[in-house]
Amino acid sequence: MSTASWSHPQFEKMTREETQALIQEVLEVYPEKARKDRAKHLAVNDPSIEQSKKCITSNRKSLPGVMTVRGCAYAGSKGVVWGPIKDMIHISHGPVGCGQYSRAGRRNYYTGTTGVNTFGTMNFTSDFQEKDIVFGGDKKLAKIIDEIETLFPLNKGISVQSECPIGLIGDDIEAVAKKASKEIGKPVVPVRCEGFRGVSQSLGHHIANDAIRDWVLDKRDGQSFESTPYDVAIIGDYNIGGDAWSSRILLEEMGLRVVAQWSGDGTLAEMENTPKVKLNLLHCYRSMNYISRHMEEKYGIPWMEYNFFGPTKIAESLRKIAAHFDDTIQENAERVIAKYQPMMEAVIAKYRPRLEGKKVMLYVGGLRPRHVIGAYEDLGMEVVGTGYEFAHNDDYDRTIKELGDATLLYDDVTGYELEEFVKRLKPDLIGSGIKEKYIFQKMGIPFRQMHSWDYSGPYHGYDGFAIFARDMDMTLNNPCWNKLTPPWKKT
Repeated sequence: MSTASWSHPQFEKMTREETQALIQEVLEVYPEKARKDRAKHLAVNDPSIEQSKKCITSNRKSLPGVMTVRGCAYAGSKGVVWGPIKDMIHISHGPVGCGQYSRAGRRNYYTGTTGVNTFGTMNFTSDFQEKDIVFGGDKKLAKIIDEIETLFPLNKGISVQSECPIGLIGDDIEAVAKKASKEIGKPVVPVRCEGFRGVSQSLGHHIANDAIRDWVLDKRDGQSFESTPYDVAIIGDYNIGGDAWSSRILLEEMGLRVVAQWSGDGTLAEMENTPKVKLNLLHCYRSMNYISRHMEEKYGIPWMEYNFFGPTKIAESLRKIAAHFDDTIQENAERVIAKYQPMMEAVIAKYRPRLEGKKVMLYVGGLRPRHVIGAYEDLGMEVVGTGYEFAHNDDYDRTIKELGDATLLYDDVTGYELEEFVKRLKPDLIGSGIKEKYIFQKMGIPFRQMHSWDYSGPYHGYDGFAIFARDMDMTLNNPCWNKLTPPWKKT
C-alpha cells in the first residue's frame, strides 16, 4: 500500500455523529457483554465538558481475551519510578525474566561509571527457582544484599522490587530489609509492587511513591542543606534520551537551582533533599502526582505541572513556573524565550511546510497522549485520535481540553480496535509503542515509537523540539513508504 493511496492531505474533520458511528461499527464484532464494556472506554471528545467521567471510563481491568499493551505494577515501580535512580541497586526479587525485560529498556540516560557508582543498566535479580517458591526466598534475599555490598561497595542504597511470586508465597521482605539496613548502614527499601496488583502499571507508580514517602523522605540523616529561594525539583522526568538535561538547561538559564531530578539521572541524596525545595515541577503527572501531593501536605511545598514539548507549550510553562518567583526570574524567563525564538522559527520554517496538514494518531502511556499534542500542532499537524494505556480520569480531564471537538478518544484500546480505527481514520503518522510498531509499519504507515523516542531524543525543551521535528519529517517523508506493498496486496 503506497503512501499515495493512504494519505489524504485535505483531511475533512469527522463530525461527532460520524465518530460515534465509527465506534459503534468497530464494536459490532464483540459479544454483547464485551461490547457493552468496551463502549465505556471509547468516546467522542467534547472540549466543553469539565469532567471526562461524563464521556469515558478508565483505570479498569482489561477484558480477558482481548489484546492489551498495558504493563504491570512491577513495571510501574521498577521500570519507571525506582529503576532510573542511578546510585542505588534495584533487586528484581523473583524469576529472572521480569528483571531482564525491565533492564535498560527505557533509555534513562545517566552520568557515572556503570558498575562502580551507577547501576541503572545492570540487572540484579534473585533468580527465583522452584525450590524458592516452596521454601521461601527471604534467606536468599538477605544473602544477595550481603553479596551486593561486597561487590559494589559504592552503592548508596538498595531497593527490593517484588515480582508476582513474592506476594503469592508471603515472603516478609520488610523484615529482611530492616535487618539488612542496620547491618550495612544504608537504606534498604522493600517495595510491594508484585505484578498482579492493580489493573496496570499505574498502581506500581503509586506503590513506588508510597515507598519513597515511607522509607526515604523521612530518613534524611540531618546533614545541613544550604537552600536558596530559587530551589526547585524536577519530578517525573525519566531522562529518556536526555530529556531531563534539555529541560534543566532552561530552568537554570532563568535563574532557578535544580537540586533534584526524579528519577532520570537521579540520586538518593537528591530525593532526600527534595523536601527542602521551594517548588516541585511535575512533568509526568500520572507517575509522580502522589509524592508531589504528599510533599505539599507534609512540607508545604507547592507543585505544578509543566509541559516542555514544543515551543508553544515551553513558553507557556516557563511563564507559569516564573510566576511562582520574583520579578528577576520572570524577566529571565522572557529572556530565555526570546533567546530560543529564532532557533524555533528556523526549525518550524524548515519542517512545517513538509508536515502541514498531516494527521497523527497517538496511543501511549504516562503524559505523552496529551503533552505532545502542542508540539505536533507547532508543526502544523493534527492529532485525530489519542488514548492512554493506563490513565485515570484526571488524565482525561486534562486531555479533553487539548483536543478538538469530535476527536476520537480510546482508553486501554485493544489491538483489534486500534487497527480498525487506523484503517478508517487513515493517519499519516502513528505514535505508539514497540508492541504496535511493526504491525502498522507492515500496513505501510509511518510510525514513531513514542515511549523511548525510537532510540533518538531528547524531545523535551527547545533542543529537543529540533530533534522531534527532524524525526517526524524523517519518518513521515521517508521514500520507503512509496516502495512498500504488503504481500496480500500484490497481484
